[in-house]
Amino acid sequence: MDKLIGSLLEAGDLFREGFDSVKEVRHKGTVDLVTQYDLQIENFLKERLSVLLPEFTVIGEESSDESMRAERAIYIDPIDGTTNFVHKIPFCAISVGVWEGERPVAGVVYNPILNELFYAERGEGVFLNGKRVRVSSVPDLQQSLLATGFPYTKVEMGRDFRWVMDTMENLLPHTQDIRRFGSAAIDLCYVANGIFDAFYECNLKPWDVAAGVLFVEEAGGRISNHTGGPYRLGDPVIVASNGLNHDALIKKLAPY
Repeated sequence: MDKLIGSLLEAGDLFREGFDSVKEVRHKGTVDLVTQYDLQIENFLKERLSVLLPEFTVIGEESSDESMRAERAIYIDPIDGTTNFVHKIPFCAISVGVWEGERPVAGVVYNPILNELFYAERGEGVFLNGKRVRVSSVPDLQQSLLATGFPYTKVEMGRDFRWVMDTMENLLPHTQDIRRFGSAAIDLCYVANGIFDAFYECNLKPWDVAAGVLFVEEAGGRISNHTGGPYRLGDPVIVASNGLNHDALIKKLAPY
């Protein structure tokens, strides 16, 4: 774990350099951005982690297909929240999740701008800058502060767009409020840390959630799909919560 953390701390130097610099921005889709720093950070981590954990297949956002899987896999999101990164909004992070089979075994999420380092190993708890953290104890949905995100597919005004709008209409009157920070990795960290009481989003990729899933579980929370069943990488919807408000949240989600 120390070497995994050390690799992300080193990558953080590139991240900070890029955050304050002029960026070369191109579009992977209508609104999905990528910069030279996404590519540089991913290449650095792929090279470093391939040596550190040679028995694992390294799967990165910028160089791998989203359907790629392996029995032992390391999922890298070099900059989760690239749009925030481009606009110098400090809610963006490097995320690395280590999976064996169908479950995460280790993860690190590092936001060099806010100096927040989350990390966990299965069975050992989740930590923020060395201090163990837990999910919140808010018992009911009406008092819960939720987080969500908007999928890039919203531009096509299709199924995902309608699901986002219908779910927001269902949920907003029955919660304290809903926040949208623009980084699923950070949203999951903040559920684990008790800042958010729950999080939901559709159409996320494996590298977006590979670390955060473990964090929520290790912090005493609950992860599921939109029906309340077990979440698997690639499922259309992920729901994360402190566990106390989970069933009520599931009931308010629009059908997918």
